Amino acid sequence: MRRRELTLLLGGAALIAWPAPARAQQASKVWRIGYLGFGTAAASASLVEALRAGLRDLGYIEGTNLIIEFRWSDTVEQLHDAAAELVRMNVDVIFARSSTETERARQATKTIPIVFAVHADPVGVGHVASLPRPGGNMTGLATVQPDITGKRLEILKETVPRATRFGVLWSPTTPAYRTFLQAAEAASPKLGVQLVTVSVSTVADFDGAFATMARDRVDAVLVHGSTLVASHGALVAELALKHRLPSMGAYRNYTEAGGLMSYAPDFADLTRRSAAYIDKILKGAKPADLPVEQASRYQLVINLKTADALGLTIPLSILARADEVIE
Repeated sequence: MRRRELTLLLGGAALIAWPAPARAQQASKVWRIGYLGFGTAAASASLVEALRAGLRDLGYIEGTNLIIEFRWSDTVEQLHDAAAELVRMNVDVIFARSSTETERARQATKTIPIVFAVHADPVGVGHVASLPRPGGNMTGLATVQPDITGKRLEILKETVPRATRFGVLWSPTTPAYRTFLQAAEAASPKLGVQLVTVSVSTVADFDGAFATMARDRVDAVLVHGSTLVASHGALVAELALKHRLPSMGAYRNYTEAGGLMSYAPDFADLTRRSAAYIDKILKGAKPADLPVEQASRYQLVINLKTADALGLTIPLSILARADEVIE
């Protein structure tokens, strides 16, 4: 008997030997993904849709072979409880978009796979052992915090060349804040600017933070890309305009909401791509063996309406580099 015929025969025998109920059970498997979200569903609507689109492209249909369990939290304490709830539900994978959600998921489980999409510093905060070999139960996509923070400061300085004092709005709610502050402090001497760092832990802190920066006479503001700040981007943009402060954000939607500019990767694209990690894990891959990918393309978005309101002329050198200009 030829080898090919023997292989087919044995394969058929194995298929017959596998009970029909078991095959049906596998075919009808409904996967359960836990979505751990910081902020509101409305604020993350575009990112939720990006994840859903990525999963649909891979054959996952909600209500048919997929259920997404959403848990939204307004505070870090609530986020911890939400992560624990998803673990008790024994979901197949936890999607934790940034380092903020990932840390709370990590505290809740060492066994359920965790996939992140826009982690600012997974190695630096100890969530993975290395980018090529994460180890443990976490993997996903990441930005390059040191490089991008320095670049944001550089663009902001070029936009406001006479600036000598930059406010830095940051949040300790995200584990990657140390890397952000270190990168900003490392870049500031080269640009000839002093930094005035002000932290926010809840939405109630934003008013006071901007009042402090205005009192300290900062010339512009670098906005940390924390999930807390991202969830309240419109408020941050409003306060920056109220105090007549040019600002550099870490999310495109910050500029859309009225912030002066942002320099950031396409977060919707990274979130959509994270679906591929979920798919591989559901098919049997271990997070420990799936290399963390880094964002490779960043977009500069400028809001000219805000520039006009601030009485600021954007240098042509900056406008020429912009990927999008909002008029």
